[in-house]
Amino acid sequence: EEPFLSAEELVIDMPALFRTQRTGRLLTTLACAFAAASVPVFPAQGAVAPAGDPPAGRAAAAPLPGGLGPCVPGTCPPGPYPPVTNGTIRYRDNAINIFAGGDFLVRGSAAEAEGRVVVLGDFDQNKKAGVSAVYNIGEAGVGSRVAPPVGSDWLTTGGDVTVAEGQRLLAEQGVVRHAGTASGTILARDTPRDPDAAAPYTALRGQLSAASQCYAHGENGTRTPTGTAVHAGGETLFTGDGTSALQVFNVDFDLAGASGGQEGVRFANIPDGATVLVNVLGTRRVINTYSGGIDDATDPLNALRERLLWNFPDATDLELKGTGQFQGSMLIGQDDSDTTVSLPGINGRFFTAGSLTHTSAASGGGGQEFHNYPFVGDLPECGTGPTQTGTVEVTKKDAEDGTVLPGAVFELWHETNGVPGVQTSGDNPDDQIGPPCTTDARGECRRPVPLGTYYWVETKAPDGYDLPSPGVFGPLVVTAANAREDVEVTAENVKTPVVDPVGALHVIKTDRTNGRRLAGAVFELWRETNGRAGLQTTGADPDTRRGQGCATDGRGRCDFPGLPLGTYYLKETAVPDGYRRPSPAVTGPYRLTEDNADKGVTVRLSNKRGDPHKGGKG
Repeated sequence: EEPFLSAEELVIDMPALFRTQRTGRLLTTLACAFAAASVPVFPAQGAVAPAGDPPAGRAAAAPLPGGLGPCVPGTCPPGPYPPVTNGTIRYRDNAINIFAGGDFLVRGSAAEAEGRVVVLGDFDQNKKAGVSAVYNIGEAGVGSRVAPPVGSDWLTTGGDVTVAEGQRLLAEQGVVRHAGTASGTILARDTPRDPDAAAPYTALRGQLSAASQCYAHGENGTRTPTGTAVHAGGETLFTGDGTSALQVFNVDFDLAGASGGQEGVRFANIPDGATVLVNVLGTRRVINTYSGGIDDATDPLNALRERLLWNFPDATDLELKGTGQFQGSMLIGQDDSDTTVSLPGINGRFFTAGSLTHTSAASGGGGQEFHNYPFVGDLPECGTGPTQTGTVEVTKKDAEDGTVLPGAVFELWHETNGVPGVQTSGDNPDDQIGPPCTTDARGECRRPVPLGTYYWVETKAPDGYDLPSPGVFGPLVVTAANAREDVEVTAENVKTPVVDPVGALHVIKTDRTNGRRLAGAVFELWRETNGRAGLQTTGADPDTRRGQGCATDGRGRCDFPGLPLGTYYLKETAVPDGYRRPSPAVTGPYRLTEDNADKGVTVRLSNKRGDPHKGGKG
């Protein structure tokens, strides 16, 4: 029988479909939808993978979570996606090609994001002056030319869509659906405001984060590699074992030249059809490369594209730059991460739990593009279902007025040693989860985690606040019952008391003739307080005397510590035996300021010898 709908005619409303299903049941729902239309669901992975079927005798593992990765009809290509071209659009892919759990910023002279784009935060376009004012979403002038279905959601945001004055966001045959506001010039079939626009996709953020950790670290530390990654000779060479269906590489360095410049990326001894998983470890990473090209026939990196995943489980600061048409899909797992992309092309799915900035190199050049290519590889099995992971969150606030505070640094610890409370040191500590987190402008740190018990440990307070003692917040218990909700705790800080700076005045008394230090000189200290020049010690409004008198010791020294900043005078009231009283007996003014408060002000005063029979008092 003829199908009720042809593959060319069938367009699935993915947001509506997501809204009717629990996360993790998407593939089942799609299968039912397409079976009803007598249209195949996803082609078998071997049918769409340009690298061929997995090696014989090797068990397939798992795809990316949430149904992400393969083409979703639309009208999917029957085999490999077309190479980068400007040809006619013949195929439609309703899968998410770019996902950002934070914000998506368009800067510099970036040009296009091909395929469906989902952003849980804001989409903000503000390109630099003097470049093309256009940014394309969904359909690219040059790319795989596999666009989302006409009339489907091409851009979805959980926040605002903002396009700078004089610029244009083009999604001309698609829908821009947003939960917040929309401002600026947006050319689309429709721009509906939908408060629940991003709701179908919020679980993906935690699932991707958990999967990223699993792919890199598994359950027992860093995942065992099957090959080596060697950084030498102007390239990073990845050498596989030649047999494994899943080729795993762990990289703990930047893919860049010794001086930070561009270098090549090359793979060797990878069996046909194998999935390649590259775990790039570390919190700050750079890829600066010329590798990858437009011509699939001549560039060997391109052949791995649809089974190559670059995984950044720990990176909070990631930069992808150079001159290459980089190949493979990207997964950035930290939800407080910031990724900056200025490569001319990213050819593969791009999934980040954090924020993304699409821009151009500071040195010039433009036209940076994301191209729509699927990921169909077989990855390690990971528990990423909605009841198997949750999110723990800490919010930092001022203890007095409740103001949220950015800039606090927390470590997250998982209760693993069976001892109540958190142990961060010793022979059997609990496990630290990921790198430290710094609270953002909302005062928040959030982390996706498996089920279990967790503690936030504050290691640095915001500027102007005291570090609490103890700085431990928890336990936060993530269970199957609450895994769909953030498990939260508030951490309050008290402001550091403001202490006015103080200084000191140091007096050194010497013999005027030979410089010998003299004991027994007595001084009064007066502070300028009445606003009149000079020292007034009597009358209706005198200056203020500070403390008792001070006599020079055997080193000829007399100190007045702990003085507020200000102007002071010294009055000598007694001289060493055998010396004359100076005239005048008042010296100053001496000024204590913020600049000299640490060291104080040192005053050197001398006396002449007098008639010894007068005891130095004449």
